[in-house]
Amino acid sequence: MRSKSLAAVLLLAVAGLALWLLFGGAPGRVLYVGGPILTMDASDTIAEAMLTDGDRIVAVGDADEVREILGGRSAEVVDLGGRVLMPGFVDAHSHFPGAGLYAVMADLNSPPIGDVGSIDDLVERMQEQAARVDSDAWVVGVGYDDSLIAEKRHPTRYDLDRAAADRPVAVVHVSGHLGVLSSAALEASGIDADTPDPAGGRIVRDDSGEPTGVLEEAAVERWLSHVLDPGWRDGLAILLAANREYAEAGVTTAQNGLTNRSVASMLRAVSRLGLIDVRLVLLPDAALGRNALEGDFDLDRTSHWLRHGAVKLVADGSIQGYTGYLSEPYFVPPEEDPSFRGYPRMEREQLAREVADFHSGGMQLAIHGNGDAAIDDILDAIESAQRDHPREDSRHVIIHAQMAREDQLDRMRDLGVIPSFFSLHTYYWGDRHRDVFMGPERAARMSPARSAAERGIRFTLHTDSPVVPMEPLRLVWSAVQRRSTSGAAIGPGQRIGVMRALRAVTIDPAHQQFLETIVGSLEAGKLADMVILDRSPLDHPETIDEIRVVETIVGGRTLYRADAAADS
Repeated sequence: MRSKSLAAVLLLAVAGLALWLLFGGAPGRVLYVGGPILTMDASDTIAEAMLTDGDRIVAVGDADEVREILGGRSAEVVDLGGRVLMPGFVDAHSHFPGAGLYAVMADLNSPPIGDVGSIDDLVERMQEQAARVDSDAWVVGVGYDDSLIAEKRHPTRYDLDRAAADRPVAVVHVSGHLGVLSSAALEASGIDADTPDPAGGRIVRDDSGEPTGVLEEAAVERWLSHVLDPGWRDGLAILLAANREYAEAGVTTAQNGLTNRSVASMLRAVSRLGLIDVRLVLLPDAALGRNALEGDFDLDRTSHWLRHGAVKLVADGSIQGYTGYLSEPYFVPPEEDPSFRGYPRMEREQLAREVADFHSGGMQLAIHGNGDAAIDDILDAIESAQRDHPREDSRHVIIHAQMAREDQLDRMRDLGVIPSFFSLHTYYWGDRHRDVFMGPERAARMSPARSAAERGIRFTLHTDSPVVPMEPLRLVWSAVQRRSTSGAAIGPGQRIGVMRALRAVTIDPAHQQFLETIVGSLEAGKLADMVILDRSPLDHPETIDEIRVVETIVGGRTLYRADAAADS
């Protein structure tokens, strides 16, 4: 089955490559004028003109100077007509092609993303999914949020049994850190009352000890990779949908933020054969990272189209899933336990060993840490590894760093650690962080970009798609405005300026991923990766989330044009 699937994918890829060779051709010289060009260079220069030739930028600057460099040579002239040209967005952390899962799996998101408002809505959506997929296939839905549905609880095995009693049904929490299995799915997974909790995870049980169907963290891993491993037809649909979403959002460099060996091999193949239009950075998981250390897997760090980045480790879970690991209890604790602080995904001693091994092996690390207790463990591990094996410019990253304290930011600055903030938390979950998870004081400080900027820390912003849609402009708006879906200000003292936020989705994530010499800013010699916006974020700070991407260009080639999309 897998060999047939691979053959089909390869056949499609070869066909796509042949069409590109026949009709693509190399992009010629293009002169961009007639609108502000936000270069994101070291001086935040706003230029008048830019010249590209093939896949590279030749010159950026004053219009007369750039025309002089062009000389008498012919070039296509693009008049921006007052619109804005800036570098394409560089993804600091997401899970490409996860955004395409909704092309083949049930969309269980609640407003403002989707329309699931209750358990009954969820069950109905899963019944519809059961009718769509093959009778022997798992019935899978993605994106439910227990804090947004009317019952304010997770669905249970018995709820999912109503969708398809005789078939395995699985739903994945919006955070990706929890999931629920139906009775048939629990049986197929070998999970019953006697199954022990795995290290770093939990099988939620009722008063009699029977699994409710809800699985947390490491317990999810027993089945998640199986459930989310589609056949070639669905896999191609997922890939194409994600490719389209990223291009329409202006993303020119994407990231797969946790990559195992099989996914790495698949993405390398389809990228080389032209099925992925954007550039891609893969973050190997711990197992693949160990394979690389042992010489059993080659981590390509030279390609301009697909390369491997930092090894990804996971220190804790999700704040909104009550699995983020905190130093102080949750504001409204689950299960009436006033001391509940969440828990680590891996014990601090194990984390320290893993960090030391990869750091001493010369590898960069990107470590997921939401709660401040997890961030303490991460910083202790990095500090110990750096002390025992000093390295310059390691650029280790803390992914999310959501509840980072002021003293922890001081340590990040001193250790050269890069925090990457999921600032859209303030929009999508801000009200609930304030009222339920963190309380007003801690919620006001989540994703503390202003505090990081005041310390001179070079931080980045990310969407963590498919947790939320790939929306770089809404991400920038969120960091600038820090408003929730209700319109409430969530920690206005942590707001940052527009230019700083734009740098955190362009040149700074390029730097985070050791790509700053080739992408992230519009400068001579760099790759011609850029986006045209219908108006300037600098002039419209309160409505950045309403700005439209007009065109997305990678290596001098247009991947997406709004007028063409409207006509299709």
